[in-house]
Amino acid sequence: MENIEEFKNNPKTAFLAQEYERLVREEFQVREMATDASLVELSRDELTNLGLQKEVLLAQMRSILDQEKKEEAFPNEAIIEVRAGAGGEEAAIFAEDLSHMYAKYAEKRGWQTIYVDESRSGLGALKEATLEIHGVGCYDNLRFEMGVHRVQRVPATEKSGRIHTSTASVVVLPIRKKTTIEINPGDIEMEFSRSGGAGGQNVNKVETAVRLVHKPTGIEVRSTSERSQQRNRDKAFAILSAKLQMLKDEEEQKSFSAERRSQIGTGDRSEKIRTYNFLQDRVTDHRIKESWHAIPRIMEGDIEPIITALKTAEKRARAGA
Repeated sequence: MENIEEFKNNPKTAFLAQEYERLVREEFQVREMATDASLVELSRDELTNLGLQKEVLLAQMRSILDQEKKEEAFPNEAIIEVRAGAGGEEAAIFAEDLSHMYAKYAEKRGWQTIYVDESRSGLGALKEATLEIHGVGCYDNLRFEMGVHRVQRVPATEKSGRIHTSTASVVVLPIRKKTTIEINPGDIEMEFSRSGGAGGQNVNKVETAVRLVHKPTGIEVRSTSERSQQRNRDKAFAILSAKLQMLKDEEEQKSFSAERRSQIGTGDRSEKIRTYNFLQDRVTDHRIKESWHAIPRIMEGDIEPIITALKTAEKRARAGA
């Protein structure tokens, strides 16, 4: 008999597992009846039918668990953090451009985007933004965006026509339903404040914004998008858990060089992955040494060709590892 304990213990397959066990009991009864010579032929047909039903149920249960494991590895919820790097105000403008690019890409894919938090420079450009993306396949696609992005262009304020080079860093975090990370409440410093920006009068009058600091690592997380303090708190803890998981994964990856060779790039947040050259109307991904043109379209979220090329390259790299 097939071991179905895993299916019985999973809420998504428990009912199917019960049905499978019912068929097993029915098989046993039919075999007992088969001792009567007049029922041998009938029982043979019945056993064949029961066996086929069992196979169908097993296939369904395996498919459900396989899909669950895939969703666990590549969940349908992700956090994107975009942070201005070297280049002053121009870097902040570029960070805002990238945030817009990801929001437009999510819109094209039919995903939902929520701005969890943002901070701006003195002149109003975006220094840092945290976006929450919901949608089927969002992390599987956006995970390739993690790293340092570089822009080469003439800023609108540059009268001499001099080309500026600026950077922005992108971190992509999967938000998983199951996590091995345990956060000690004593390690958390929590602050509440009023939220600014969009969200209605309630957000500005009540201390709904939440800021968490994980004292052992110094990681800071803010959530200001929700109207209730509790929901912002829950969201902030989910992001903090994802960041701590990322740190743990990075430590583990250092011990598995073969696994890193099977990836496109190293997955390192400090790795320079892409250059946006506006003068030459060219975007180059340095991990796979490919380029694309039509930057205005790309900055409006048309990054599917880039992501498709990266996914294809990853499959080849894994196959050859």
